[in-house]
This record gives sequence, C-alpha cells and structure tokens, in this order.
Amino acid sequence: MWNLNRMPVQSSNLRSVGYDPKTRVLEIEFHSGEIYHYSGVSESEYSALMSASSKGSYFAHNIKNSHGTSKIR
Repeated sequence: MWNLNRMPVQSSNLRSVGYDPKTRVLEIEFHSGEIYHYSGVSESEYSALMSASSKGSYFAHNIKNSHGTSKIR
C-alpha cells in the first residue's frame, strides 16, 4: 500500500495528511478510518491546507471536489 508518511492533524474530520510533491498526490486519512488520494494537488494548496485554522473546512472548500479522487481504504 502506498503511504505518504501522513502526519497527524488537529481536525474534527481529518486524522492525518501526507503529500508527495513529485506526484502531486495528497493522501488524507479521515477519523472514520477511510483513506483517499487526491491527484493534482499543488504544493501551495498543500501548504494552505496545513496552515489553515480549520483543515476540514479548507479541504471541503478547496480540495474535495476539485481533484481526482481514489479511495485507498
């Protein structure tokens, strides 16, 4: 399984986040245990997500429906 070395985050929805700048893949683990890959995520989007005061809100408004998605688990 492809694991992007996710880091735990403070969020009511997201448990951990990983990112690979070479492939531009964002990996998100939710508190539900599901893991998704989002393709075509820029480094600036990843940085903005990680610095957002509400990571769940940033994710929902800027990434969730704007990038290709693959369910990993």
